[in-house]
Amino acid sequence: MNTESRPTEDGASAPTGPQTPQDQISPERTPAEQTLPEQAPPEQIRAETVRRLERSMGVLGTAAVNRMEEKLGWFRRMSAQDRSWIGLVAQSGVAAFVDWFRNPERGRPAITVEVFGTAPRELTRSVSLQQTVDMIRVVIDVVESQVDDLAAPGGAQQLREAMLRYTREVAFSSAKVYARAAEARGAWDARLEALIVDALLHGDQVEGLQTWGSALGWSHTPVIAVAGDLGDEGGNKVLDDLRSAARRLGYDVLAGMQGRRVVVVIGVGDRYPADELPAAAAEPLAGLFGNGPVVVGPAVPDLHAAGTSVRAAVSGLRAAVAWPDAPRPVLADDLLPERALEGDTEARQQLVTEVYLPLQGAGSPLLDTLSVYLEHASSLEATARMLFVHPNTVRYRLSRISELTGHIPSDGRGSFVLRVAVALGRLSETRGG
Repeated sequence: MNTESRPTEDGASAPTGPQTPQDQISPERTPAEQTLPEQAPPEQIRAETVRRLERSMGVLGTAAVNRMEEKLGWFRRMSAQDRSWIGLVAQSGVAAFVDWFRNPERGRPAITVEVFGTAPRELTRSVSLQQTVDMIRVVIDVVESQVDDLAAPGGAQQLREAMLRYTREVAFSSAKVYARAAEARGAWDARLEALIVDALLHGDQVEGLQTWGSALGWSHTPVIAVAGDLGDEGGNKVLDDLRSAARRLGYDVLAGMQGRRVVVVIGVGDRYPADELPAAAAEPLAGLFGNGPVVVGPAVPDLHAAGTSVRAAVSGLRAAVAWPDAPRPVLADDLLPERALEGDTEARQQLVTEVYLPLQGAGSPLLDTLSVYLEHASSLEATARMLFVHPNTVRYRLSRISELTGHIPSDGRGSFVLRVAVALGRLSETRGG
């Protein structure tokens, strides 16, 4: 760049015109520096370097912010308030370095308090750890580019070594700040998850349920609940493993622990066809629970309706002991008779609605045939004799029962479900009368 010249008092010429950032940062020589001997003691060199740094602190901080504006696109896109906070952090970092460099006997600098303590905690949500690293690099580059001008004669190496040590401490402190923020966020998330699961289990009508879910990044539907025992593993480990596995599968997840019981609520999105839910979504998670049954609640359309699935899964887990040969995982709907016998009102109503009422609506011959068939040890011939019909008629009626209810009377498990459903249906009619 060409510059104009102007005469000086001794007749020489001096450049005028715009100056470079280096010219602006470079401090003027002090009388003490001009008389500094070539072999001055390190303490004297350090003291002079400190004086030069103190005069340049404001300019260095401004130059660092300007360089961030130039180099970092994310910084330019930030709000004015967040940019001002970052500028304050940069200024504090320079000031803290100068103060520490002045007193090397202090040992390690208190970076977390002196530098990051100037900004609010919310800033860690606006600025990622990677962005913080980028910011530190820019500040270091700005200061390093001026070391020869900032250091007293013979003090450049001393200043560079101090900067290396200081920036290492800044890096460690940055990681510590973000680790603590992540730990606090994780603890808060875990408490909120447990609160939501508890509210769903007890049927609480919480107005803020969807808001809480949104705060945890919840977005997917449909939703299912899975309940199982803790086993011998530590509770936090089981919850962490379940959360990690669910997120790897692309699920939204809420997990809570109630004594020895673990309840997981997952939003599975559109990964599975409706006819494969809920079993297909829960299968990959079953092995992460402790020994014992794992029960899967029915799929529901969204988080607001998830209480139905949670209560069914937990009720099924309590009742599963009555069916030792149940598959793992087992659907809560497959445990309806055990749940009904254990006192689950919703399971009783579901059996009456899905099994008894369709049979009743089809006419008395089906109900009568089923009752006689079950009472006579599932014998076709004995049932036909008691009803004075042909065995083929009994076969037809049993086939119709299977179509209407989804349970096969000749199957051991199917006959048990049908027997309990018919008994509950007749009881409900008696109470209704």
